[in-house]
Amino acid sequence: MSTSSTTGTFSRLHSSFANIQQQMAMMPRTPPEESIMLRVLVQLMVVVGIIATDVAAETQMSLWAIPLSIVGATWSWYHRHGRNIGAKFGLALAMVGALGYFVSHLVGSLNDTRLVLAELLVQMQTIHTFDLPRRKDLGYSMTIGLILISVAGTLSQTLAFAPLLLLFLTIAIPVLFLDYRSRLNLSPILITSSTQISKIGLPWQRLGQLLGIVLAIGLVIFALMPRFPGYQGALPVSAPIQYEQKKFDAKGIINPGYQRQGKAGNGKGVQIDGKGDGKGDGKLDDNFYYGFNSQIDQNLRGIMKPKLVMRVRSQAPGFWRALAFDRYTGQGWEISRNAQTRKVRRPEWDYKFTIGYATTKMPTKQVIQSYTALEELPNIIPGMSNVAELYFPTPEIALDREGVIRSPVGLQQGLTYTVVSQVPFRDRQLLDSASTNYPETIPPYYLQIPDRIAAKLQKYTQDLVDNTPQQQVGKDSQPLKSNYAKALYLAQYLKQHYRIPQDPLGLARVPDGEDLASWFLFRCEGKSTSCEAGGYADHFATTYTMMLRSIGIPARLVVGFDSGKFNPFTGFYEVSNTDAHALTEVYFPDYGWFAFDPIPGHPLTPPGVDEDQTFSTLQQLWNWVAGWLPSPVTAWLAQIWSLTLGWLVVGIALFFGLFSQGWLGIFTGSAIAIAVAFCGWWGWQQWQKWRQRQWLKQLSPVERVYQQMLANLVDRGSSKHPAQTPLEYAQLVQATRSSSTSILVTEISQAYTAWRYGAEAQRLDRLQELLTNLKKEKIH
Repeated sequence: MSTSSTTGTFSRLHSSFANIQQQMAMMPRTPPEESIMLRVLVQLMVVVGIIATDVAAETQMSLWAIPLSIVGATWSWYHRHGRNIGAKFGLALAMVGALGYFVSHLVGSLNDTRLVLAELLVQMQTIHTFDLPRRKDLGYSMTIGLILISVAGTLSQTLAFAPLLLLFLTIAIPVLFLDYRSRLNLSPILITSSTQISKIGLPWQRLGQLLGIVLAIGLVIFALMPRFPGYQGALPVSAPIQYEQKKFDAKGIINPGYQRQGKAGNGKGVQIDGKGDGKGDGKLDDNFYYGFNSQIDQNLRGIMKPKLVMRVRSQAPGFWRALAFDRYTGQGWEISRNAQTRKVRRPEWDYKFTIGYATTKMPTKQVIQSYTALEELPNIIPGMSNVAELYFPTPEIALDREGVIRSPVGLQQGLTYTVVSQVPFRDRQLLDSASTNYPETIPPYYLQIPDRIAAKLQKYTQDLVDNTPQQQVGKDSQPLKSNYAKALYLAQYLKQHYRIPQDPLGLARVPDGEDLASWFLFRCEGKSTSCEAGGYADHFATTYTMMLRSIGIPARLVVGFDSGKFNPFTGFYEVSNTDAHALTEVYFPDYGWFAFDPIPGHPLTPPGVDEDQTFSTLQQLWNWVAGWLPSPVTAWLAQIWSLTLGWLVVGIALFFGLFSQGWLGIFTGSAIAIAVAFCGWWGWQQWQKWRQRQWLKQLSPVERVYQQMLANLVDRGSSKHPAQTPLEYAQLVQATRSSSTSILVTEISQAYTAWRYGAEAQRLDRLQELLTNLKKEKIH
């Protein structure tokens, strides 16, 4: 190729680039956003979103993101009129770097990508603050702030998020107002005094009222929003946990709080040949529940100090089951087949463990629960019964013969995991008809009872069942025959006839060599009336289990946590260490194990899935509110609701009953329906007109004229969309209506815009004249 041709090629390229540069220079430039108040408030929205994400996720992004955002917003303000080509090139490179950082961290956080995405948004927004010349750019920042506050809402488990959400809303309302002014191309507001806002039609008092309305509507929507079964997206689970897999002893249970040989637990737990002995110096640890071990001694004494240990998000309340015991030792329990505990591994690419739970002929319902440990807990994984799937951050777990799941390590503070259970319904009719032919694997383990108490306990329990008071079974009922009915009656009997001592520390220990269940039931025989029979809460469950076994009903002792206190604002069940206790599970052939709670003050059966949970939050919110109200007020509100609902039900029943009374009833019912519908429609129309008149009276004169113009145009078929500005609507009328009509609408709209957003006084007589002429215009 010759030198002349090469020179010609470079010349043509240079000419092309010069033409492109000239065309770019001739392109109209978008005017920058001049409202410093809008810029400041948008930046505050983003800052609140970053802080909220930090608080919810317990990160520290605010330490670098907020200072850099402030620097970037300041730089952008002073360079808003320039093209800043070099700076934009640098920002583009920074965004590519942020994207690479995101991809590298995404691989290790596939279990929950919310926080990684939030970090990316914060990084992109921080970079973006160096280039905010236009209102549209500020709109992007507003959107990112909204996304960050939403992510924080999904991550937050406490009410610490509530003040930040309130602050975000307080900032967002004036931001939307100023953004609307900017879209109208009105001059920026110069705040010269505390009353300037009132001059443009948005006083601080009105701003506060609007905020109150938004909060009230939000709370109502939150309470009424249905909770449908099923989670959207990935199920929550913590990042992978590293540990020495070779040292994982499937038989071992680590309880940080056990006291042994007169020494307090050191926080690491104590194991003896793979299982704790459950014994110690006779004292209970005041932080950890004694029942989380492979062997427990129920002759210990002490009181736990209440402490929040776990938060649970569940589609239904339940008993968070932890351990089950089959062998009774006389003063406690142990897991007889602990040595048969087996390890289960999950796929390396997934956090999901598939658990082979026992099948049942009882209909079941899937319940998803997500648990977050707030304190160090034993290596037992609580969950509702019949666990089908477990999402846990270790590569292996252990599963014993009682369906209990164990972790290789203790549940550390901040650990999150998810359980999917197939919880059976509690159908009384099916359970009453259950067979008593038990599989051969059931009696050896779940009918075990010490010989020294078997005869006396069997006679005592059988006498109770055979001599059931008529008021317990009904005058026309047959004596108790089904095992389910017997289990219900015996649990209720213990609740009514035995007590938990008011001073637990004053309760005497069970004498050495004496049986706990026998001591619980019979120690007051032949003694004065001052002797109070009963014992600790867990003693009720042990005694109840042995009473059932004595009459041939298979039962076992289980320990776990009650549902805890439901927080209607966070949607979590807040579980304390004092919520841990024991109850009894009874076996029914073909249907499996069902729990009963004989402890006084507790429901007869733990919460289940028998009730529809779709609108459970509304009921729980009412229960929470009712707890703060005086009893007479709560009773009065309940009575009003009952009467209103009762009359409504009766009226509906009578109306539909007409249609079953032949042709005359059908005609009468149809006539009533038509009359009621017409009266309702006519009443609604009159009420709407009355509301319109009352509303117009409260408006300022200019606002009243504009609203009357809109109402007149609606009657002509030209309604205004809420998203349209007044001038955009005037342009629409100009395109669809006659020139005379459009001139009147445009002049009224321009006057209203200047008054509303520019604080310019208007001639009211002129506006009234324009409105009168508009009403005289014929419809075209």
